Amino acid sequence: MAGSSSKLVVYGAIGANIAIAISKFVAAFFTGSSAMLSEGIHSLVDSGNGLLILYGVKQAEKPADTRHPFGRSKELYFWALIVAVLVFSVGGGMSFYEGIEHLKHPAPITDPTWNYWVLGLSLLFEGSSFFLAFREFNKTRGEAGFWDTLGRSKDPSVFSIMMEDLAALLGLAIALLGVYFGHKLNNPYLDGAASICIGVLLVTVAIFLIYKTKGLLVGEGVDDETLASIDAIARAEAAVESVRPPLTSYLGPADVVLALDVQFKRNLTAIQVEEAIDRLQDAIRARHPEFKRIFVEAKSLSDKGRATAAALS
Repeated sequence: MAGSSSKLVVYGAIGANIAIAISKFVAAFFTGSSAMLSEGIHSLVDSGNGLLILYGVKQAEKPADTRHPFGRSKELYFWALIVAVLVFSVGGGMSFYEGIEHLKHPAPITDPTWNYWVLGLSLLFEGSSFFLAFREFNKTRGEAGFWDTLGRSKDPSVFSIMMEDLAALLGLAIALLGVYFGHKLNNPYLDGAASICIGVLLVTVAIFLIYKTKGLLVGEGVDDETLASIDAIARAEAAVESVRPPLTSYLGPADVVLALDVQFKRNLTAIQVEEAIDRLQDAIRARHPEFKRIFVEAKSLSDKGRATAAALS
């Protein structure tokens, strides 16, 4: 589940994007810059996206009930997917459209001073927001590389905000180049081309986020390293004879369900099987606290026949 530090990342992104969006729209109004208008749209979409992520975090924190026996952790994944679609359609689509329109009807930038001030402040605010998200993202990195950690990350309240902020920083750099060279060379087409590049950038990031959140929403399991660890823990239990490959599924960033099919040794009584199951569950949770629900299909062979027990925790 997203913690208070993850919420801080979202709050920081929302505050920064609202202030930046207002300043960009003001600058676009006074200068007529297409790239600046695209950046304003981008920041406005990011502000709304932050609110949706925050809503998803709050929904995911609701306790389980009779209609939602496993809780509502996947609400965060659903709203993260909506955010990705909005980045694709509204952010990327409108920026691309605005760029095409500006190429059809180019208008020179009269005074780029507004743009430079706004872009400079935006880089400062977006950089601060990205720093908060990247710092939270780094807490789960360990010694792994950036892209490996990004692939393993299961918390959209962190990786979605971080990727949006990264896209925003790159978009600001593109807008700055478009405004500067468009004014310096007296070529308004460069401003429109910058807007198109920003649209392509947003669409690329959105496709990645859609792919990432889709996998989590349909039920992605833990990585191979964690599966191997669970298997080793199960085999280390003295009462276990054999274990089949574990089945896992993420319900939330720190809420994973585990189904384990275990063959216990011969001549164990039902009580001994239950005690072994308790030890097994405790050992797994001690190493991997994200497994909130553990289902054990326990089988024990005795001289009198097969006794089967199921344990749920």
